[in-house]
Amino acid sequence: MNRLIEFSTAGLPAEQRIALWEDHNRSALIGLRCRMLSESLFDGTEINLQLDRMHVARVRGNAHVVERPAEVIRRNPADAIAVYLAVAGEAFFYHDDGVVTLRPGQVLICDADRPFLRGFSRGLEEIAIKVPRATFREVSGLDELRAPLVREDLSARTLAKLAGRALRDPAADEATLLSLLAAMVNPGHEVGAAHLANAHAFIDDHLTEIGLNAPRVAGAIGVSERHLSRLFAASGVSLPRFVLSRRLERAHALLTASPGATIAGVAAACGFGSATHFSHAFRARFGLRASEVRARHAR
Repeated sequence: MNRLIEFSTAGLPAEQRIALWEDHNRSALIGLRCRMLSESLFDGTEINLQLDRMHVARVRGNAHVVERPAEVIRRNPADAIAVYLAVAGEAFFYHDDGVVTLRPGQVLICDADRPFLRGFSRGLEEIAIKVPRATFREVSGLDELRAPLVREDLSARTLAKLAGRALRDPAADEATLLSLLAAMVNPGHEVGAAHLANAHAFIDDHLTEIGLNAPRVAGAIGVSERHLSRLFAASGVSLPRFVLSRRLERAHALLTASPGATIAGVAAACGFGSATHFSHAFRARFGLRASEVRARHAR
């Protein structure tokens, strides 16, 4: 069973923190050298999740620098592709072709066995993913990643969302995560699962739009309406039904979290153009009127 493992330097002797942090990363993620930018004590926390075909971690730390030079790679080869999803704080990534700055919302994809240096002058909060090279080759159709790649688009946001969800619920949809990665590094590869995941993410982000329909979603994720329709048909739920289901789920969550909200306000906040239509759909889905759900949680 997949399980979360947490490591923190809190409470560790000051003189041992960096060495123990390096030991943990060498065994759990990727071997790195770590050093401080000032005389401050190193403070880091890492939550690790080993899935069947990939590793996911959430990493937090104060200002520091990590490097993976050639000698570290020789001693501890990863034979993997590394993916870094910035959550907070800027980071620089120095490699043999230049320097890249990674900002929150961006994704960096690189070969873990090519030397690099990373710095976090304002601290670090990111999600890190390690994908074995054989798995990367299988899902992307590429034999190698010749240069680091930075992405800031819907696929990057969806990948970050699903990876973060995996760390909260270890029963992760690993295949979709890998499909999203493949879509980012090789758009010509077969990535139907990635397109569907992007469609789901876009719908969730735009539920308040009354005109949220197939043309709107297809245009946003860069596919034809016909292709989008086929993707939803293959999943067993049409796009209109999926949108309605997500709107009703969000409405139920709002009613339980905010019992003082009005029914009309909840309907509008979830993209329903008519409070009457919302009320009928809500009762058909949950077997209770929206006002009854609100009243139960108000009590």
